[in-house]
Amino acid sequence: MASVFLLLVCVGTLLGSAGAQEAYDRLPSKFKLGVDMALEMRNSRAGVKRLLLYFKGLGQSDIQPGNDVTYIYHNFYMKATQCPKGTVDTSNCPFRNIKPEIDCAICYKTIAGKIQASPKPYINCIRKPALTEAMKRKRVNYCNEMGYSSGAPGGLADIGDTYF
Repeated sequence: MASVFLLLVCVGTLLGSAGAQEAYDRLPSKFKLGVDMALEMRNSRAGVKRLLLYFKGLGQSDIQPGNDVTYIYHNFYMKATQCPKGTVDTSNCPFRNIKPEIDCAICYKTIAGKIQASPKPYINCIRKPALTEAMKRKRVNYCNEMGYSSGAPGGLADIGDTYF
């Protein structure tokens, strides 16, 4: 009986990690660019011991004012895995259930599918319990101003404050 339970736990863990990879794989490439940038930034921090991976999307928006320019806003969760930081093959990295998710909001400008240095990409990642509604509004406002300062509609202009 114990071996059956152990088998079910192992299968569930594998399916859980495969599901997360599936969620990332389904993202359009323009959103993967930002997720990769945020994961690289967070995983490079000295205090991070376990590899963080994309967990699930909360919302995304893109504005295309023309000339192959796109303003991207993406809100998603990343979560710690059981793999140590620096793991290259993430296909067998199940998520840890003991830590809360990290809520990330990112916005950036792309031209021809490449993230631009100006305006500087915005990455804001906070552990979920610490995130307040005021912080969420500040994120949205910052990203909207980024778009307006470049003469384009704000990154969230099509979804408004009711998005969150």
